[in-house]
Amino acid sequence: MKVEEGMTIEIYTTSVIPIGAMFAMTLWLGNTAYLYISVAFAQMLKAIMPVAVFILGVAAGLEVMSCRMLLIMSVISFGVLVASYGEINISWIGVVYQMGGVVGEALRLIFMEILVKRKGLKLNPISMMYYVSPCSALCLFIPWIFLEKSKMEAHGKWNFQPVVLILNSLCTFALNLSVFLVISRTSALTIRVAGVVKDWVVVLVSALLFADTKLTVINLFGYGIAIAGVAAYNNHKLKKEATRNISDDSQDAQAIPMAASSNPNR
Repeated sequence: MKVEEGMTIEIYTTSVIPIGAMFAMTLWLGNTAYLYISVAFAQMLKAIMPVAVFILGVAAGLEVMSCRMLLIMSVISFGVLVASYGEINISWIGVVYQMGGVVGEALRLIFMEILVKRKGLKLNPISMMYYVSPCSALCLFIPWIFLEKSKMEAHGKWNFQPVVLILNSLCTFALNLSVFLVISRTSALTIRVAGVVKDWVVVLVSALLFADTKLTVINLFGYGIAIAGVAAYNNHKLKKEATRNISDDSQDAQAIPMAASSNPNR
């Protein structure tokens, strides 16, 4: 792939490195949370993601607070609280880790939006991985040396499973590639609807596969409320994007005759 022109040391330092660091933070804290809470409950807590992204977006000047958005954020938050209340074996340490991972992912998305909107550098998922992945690997490697390497050595022989790691890495790469292909062939609406379906599949399948997952009626009711809020958020964002695109098209249409009339050769 052609590497985008315009990537400078200044942009890499101020934009790409923070994105890589936040991605590493998301991976570290999010994976650690699975040691304390079930996969299904972790997925329920991830429903709070739009709230974190919106709040940080307002702080960064990328989003505008409105009554409609405040209502949607309240519905999502209430749904997650109800789902947490219905959790039988809740571990607050796991919840803190998962929330830390959510904040890291929200910051990563905010930094990516700043990179695209304010730095003017457009990256697709493949080229984004090209720049961000090495930085994320380094951000994970440094704390691993100081915090985890000694613990692994204390246990003696490392229980390293290369096949599982390789399959995991291939799934991650395939996920990023498939998101890019789906958006390029269909629309952002498709990937967002598929994301909601994926969330429910993760919750239900994990309840069938893992013994530590015990879903309750309150669990599912609260998660249903949160997902309804997420769907309303996606619908609001897509309508906003459609309105912006129509406005841009009308401005371009008005600019063409003005440019033609100002051309002295016509």
